[in-house]
Amino acid sequence: MGAREPVNPAAAVAEITGTPAVEVRQLAGSVYEVDLADGDLVVVKHHGEPDAVLAEAASLEWLAEPEGPPVPGVRGHDEHWLVVDQVEPGRPTERAAEELGRRLAALHATGAPAFGSPPPGGPVHAAIGLAPMPNVESPTWADWFAEHRIAHYTRLAVDRGALTPQEARRIEAVRVAAPDEPPARLHGDLWNGNVHWAADGRAWLIDPAAHGGHRESDLAMLALFGCPHLERVLAAYHEVAPLADGWRERVPLHQLFPLLVHAVLFGRGYAQQALAAARSPA
Repeated sequence: MGAREPVNPAAAVAEITGTPAVEVRQLAGSVYEVDLADGDLVVVKHHGEPDAVLAEAASLEWLAEPEGPPVPGVRGHDEHWLVVDQVEPGRPTERAAEELGRRLAALHATGAPAFGSPPPGGPVHAAIGLAPMPNVESPTWADWFAEHRIAHYTRLAVDRGALTPQEARRIEAVRVAAPDEPPARLHGDLWNGNVHWAADGRAWLIDPAAHGGHRESDLAMLALFGCPHLERVLAAYHEVAPLADGWRERVPLHQLFPLLVHAVLFGRGYAQQALAAARSPA
């Protein structure tokens, strides 16, 4: 811990925003909701690695497109703490799901400089959850996905005992033949837990690991652990930006990336899911 680093959420918020904290409530892990002395309410997150803070802040700012899904505003950050707007929670609705689909299509269409591009000002060595995530640029998606998403996390999973070398060889042999499309601007970690159904009747995106990628990857991750009104989301997305034939069959292959990340973070419990996805006939 650096000499100037705040030692608690209240001190971090006061230092970053210039407003004293009145009350702090832990939401989960190193995430806190903080009441400020001026009556405002913010969320503050702690990251152990400075690049992880910079990556999330840059991701939120890059995703803040007027036509895209709303994201919390960044109030400020230092090396280890990120302060963002608090968004009052609500409940999932069909209307919000359809709007999410349309807005997600618009966000993807804003594009990225290359596959693997980090957000402007974001680090090459970023993070997804608590796992490292390299943002290495490539002109071709299939080669980039094979090396920097499948092979990279497969090797990490072997190192941590979540996959055997034989299992790793099977997974690394997979090539995802997705349609040739320009790089999309991805949320990058779009599982259901990072869709915040808000009191304003909209679906907000939180906790991004944004980068340039294939748009089918975001949609596949959204389907991985279930999402309320998912078919409404997908139908509305498809109306705005039709997906190429066979996209549903490619979903398990795109899901290899988050499944391998989970194997790295949580162990062999996700190995069989990753192997099953690798055997997908698409």
